[in-house]
Amino acid sequence: MDERALYAMTKQMGQFMRRFNYEEDQFGGRINPKDPNYRSTAKRQQSIPILFDQQSVGKNSDLLRFFIEDVTKDDSSFMTFLGGRWYSEVSTTFKYKGRLIPVQLILTVEKEGLGSKWVLTNIYCSEFNKLFPKGEIAEKEKYFLHPMSHELDFMNIYKVFQNQEVIEYYASKTYEPDYLTIFFYEVKRGNLVFQQVDAVKFHVLQIKDWYFEVSWFNRSGNNVGWLMSNLIYLSEKEKKDLIKFYQP
Repeated sequence: MDERALYAMTKQMGQFMRRFNYEEDQFGGRINPKDPNYRSTAKRQQSIPILFDQQSVGKNSDLLRFFIEDVTKDDSSFMTFLGGRWYSEVSTTFKYKGRLIPVQLILTVEKEGLGSKWVLTNIYCSEFNKLFPKGEIAEKEKYFLHPMSHELDFMNIYKVFQNQEVIEYYASKTYEPDYLTIFFYEVKRGNLVFQQVDAVKFHVLQIKDWYFEVSWFNRSGNNVGWLMSNLIYLSEKEKKDLIKFYQP
């Protein structure tokens, strides 16, 4: 990689944010807040396209053009490290009961005193999902405690424990499994042992009506480093449901 390409590479997520806001130019030069080019709309319109993976998102010129016009039309569409609504997805490998399994860790930045820290907000592990299969409503209706059970001193409570595979069907309609708690429990029990980090990407929902992913690209040329790998126009109402996955 030549020197020009090295400077052009977006090497860190913090650098991606600065270039998105045009607080840093495409060659790594920091821009003084007193400089008239600092967060300049015109400069952002030129620099933001460079932050797209040209082999995927960059091919959709209409969406890209609409995005750039939308995020540069006022002063509200800037990324901030402590602004919330952006998450890191860390793909890892754990050893679970003697087998290697993939686990996706979801993290977000949280304020801590005068600084900040990354914290776990959710995890995805297929082994845990198998414990709570989504049953059909008709099937779930077979598993219930009669409303007069209290008059029998709950002598029929044994039914709850007859079939451990469907025990959650006896829970409230609002019940949702807490996979992060299961994850912590299995780690504490020694059943789940960390092995390695396999990949990292970021999910950004900070920008009004937009969602995008930022992934790492290591290849020849100038379109490398942390780049937008997916872009979706998403209403704020739709985002609320998506955020529940990252931060239940």
